[in-house]
Amino acid sequence: MARAPLLQLSDISLTFGGNPVFSDLSLVVQEGDRLALVGRNGSGKSTLMKVMARLTLPDQGSVVTPDGVRVGYMEQDPDFAGFATLGDFATANLDPAEAWRVEAVAEGLKLKLDAAPDRASGGERRRAALARLLAEAPELMLLDEPTNHLDIEAIGWLERELLQSRAAFVLISHDRAFLTALARGTLWLDRGVVRRQDRGFADFEAWRDKTWDEEDQARHKLDRKIKAEARWAVEGISARRKRNMGRVRALQDLRAERANMIRRQGTAEMALEAGQSSGKRVIEAVGISKAFGDRTILQPFDLRILRGDRVAFVGPNGAGKTTLLNMLTGQTAPDTGTVTLGTGLEMAVFDQTRAQLDPEATLWESLTQDPATRVNGRADQVHVRGTPRHVVGYLKDFLFDEAQARAPVRALSGGEKARLLLARIMARQSNLLVLDEPTNDLDIETLDLLQDLLGDYAGTVLLVSHDRDFIDRVASTTILLEGQGRAVAYAGGWSDMLAQRGNTQTPEATRPTAQKPSAAKPAPKAAATKPGLSFTESHRLKALPGEIARLEAEIAKLMELMADPDLFTREPVKFRKATEALDERQAKLSAAEEEWLMLEEKAESAD
Repeated sequence: MARAPLLQLSDISLTFGGNPVFSDLSLVVQEGDRLALVGRNGSGKSTLMKVMARLTLPDQGSVVTPDGVRVGYMEQDPDFAGFATLGDFATANLDPAEAWRVEAVAEGLKLKLDAAPDRASGGERRRAALARLLAEAPELMLLDEPTNHLDIEAIGWLERELLQSRAAFVLISHDRAFLTALARGTLWLDRGVVRRQDRGFADFEAWRDKTWDEEDQARHKLDRKIKAEARWAVEGISARRKRNMGRVRALQDLRAERANMIRRQGTAEMALEAGQSSGKRVIEAVGISKAFGDRTILQPFDLRILRGDRVAFVGPNGAGKTTLLNMLTGQTAPDTGTVTLGTGLEMAVFDQTRAQLDPEATLWESLTQDPATRVNGRADQVHVRGTPRHVVGYLKDFLFDEAQARAPVRALSGGEKARLLLARIMARQSNLLVLDEPTNDLDIETLDLLQDLLGDYAGTVLLVSHDRDFIDRVASTTILLEGQGRAVAYAGGWSDMLAQRGNTQTPEATRPTAQKPSAAKPAPKAAATKPGLSFTESHRLKALPGEIARLEAEIAKLMELMADPDLFTREPVKFRKATEALDERQAKLSAAEEEWLMLEEKAESAD
């Protein structure tokens, strides 16, 4: 006999005073389901989860759970009012005899239960909400962005805990690696409609793209049919008018159907443009260290960052990633050692706290604000990499509508704040990007675009992130801060770093003995992946074809630009920059090709 579903939504409709968020939405969650709930920022994922948790009542429709089935919900911003400690919050719904459950989870998440909520960080508050949910052990767990503000160690612990759990769960996250490891099915919320596919998240993008292709074909066919019927309506109606009125009404129905097709939200039209090239040496740190009282943040550390490097900083929360980043960029002085910044640096900073955004300012004011004085501007234009753009038009590039332009920043969601901050950064030229937790709250499509932009960016990138997939896709060097002041540099991204350590666990689970870190000499792997090559050489050999292809594409674009015979007289500065950029990329291409040939010959000679 089939068992009743854990949760059933039937014909749910919900409107917040405007366009419907959902209309006639139905879905079922069965015992054993492990579902990823995905969709664009603002599509209504959190709202749908609150409906599932019965915290938001729909305008119509029903939410049904069988008797005895407990549904637990972990929201993004839990309310800690009335609780003296995080432990009090986590144990609020438990019998005192079961408080050990919270303690067990707190040990895994490294949560201090005696911490006061008003002094706790975002990560600590998120851990407390997770501890409460996991300790209560409901039959169905609803988790809204559980990995935000968690470090990689905590994400790995949570991933293993959910894999071992017998509970069903619905999960909202933008962490690809997390979703791929956990989800057995996908709920895709798109324009108020939920589609379900009983496959893992790894198949989601192919399914999404196929669905959109089929939509485009159906829309194209409908447009052609409307065009043909409209031509008949003008030319074909004769004196036999009554007989043809049915066809006229059918044309009206077709037009109504076309009008009801909700055009999907496009991808943000983001662009990065590097300014004048910096010097070859961007940052050189020699023997830098930092301590706060008795706590060592960084033992003496050497690092050289060259133009074009993509350096990721990873490690547990509190290990000192942001402090190291601030020392390298000159915002914080080291206790010992020196930091030398290269010449011609134009820095753009994305801070994890979004402190650059005034919550009381409007989006309009945020874009026209003077970055030096932080005085809100009143102009209707923003200079985007030297070109004036109307504020509303530029906001639309980042998927904001005209009505939001005069809304305060505090009304934005986390993903919208991240997009607004990216809009500010991308409005100016830069050759050094400092990105501290840029992936929090961004949807998968925007993350894809940001990754592509960073891949094509001619400048240097410093990145702090806990998103393993994003690090793998972007980083050319990974600096692991292990705690107790130890830092080690590895070639490549997150997976490369694990391979060089000779394990597939999170670094915090297996800490090696201390060693002097150096970006110039990444830690060796136990065995090279190609005979005759070190790990660094083998990794470089794999990476060079992509680098060569990128340089060739950039050279082609520059040559196309310079093919304009009037460019020199019309825009001499642009012509000069293009000439310098072309010379630089041609030199890089030549060096890359020679390096590839040398490594390839070395690998072949060892076979």
